[in-house]
Amino acid sequence: MKQLFACFVFVVALFCGSLSAFAQQEPLRVPVDAQALKVLTASGEKSFALEIADTDQKRSAGLMYRTDLPADRAMIFVFGEERQVMMWMANTPLPLDMLFVRKDGSIARVAGNTKPFSEDIVSSGEPVAYVIEVNAGIAAKLGIKAGDKVRHRIICGQCQ
Repeated sequence: MKQLFACFVFVVALFCGSLSAFAQQEPLRVPVDAQALKVLTASGEKSFALEIADTDQKRSAGLMYRTDLPADRAMIFVFGEERQVMMWMANTPLPLDMLFVRKDGSIARVAGNTKPFSEDIVSSGEPVAYVIEVNAGIAAKLGIKAGDKVRHRIICGQCQ
């Protein structure tokens, strides 16, 4: 009985230690921008409250360690120039859709339902200037597809 109890205590300690190590990693929290992000789809305009990752530090952290992202929220990664972009889901517990966006605001590719914690590379497939992440399934649910246009001051200044 003593051995069983000792084993139980060991397992609980190990589990708590794992949770503690995970909890030590603080997720990035950036303020929501005053302007909403608009995606122009075949079925109409879709809006998202937007978090902007426009520095190396913010792009590196992204949505890592985040366990919450409201359905009407997106994070945009701003690269400043068009280039081949490689993303991954390491340390990211939320499944996401990734919208790879060209400098002109057109969506080049949608990578849907990316796998949490995966270190597999998710490639833009062509040069892009932005990546927008939303909760997994949102792109399909809202009919967001390659070729749709994205509008926000970060992408097109005042936008027309």
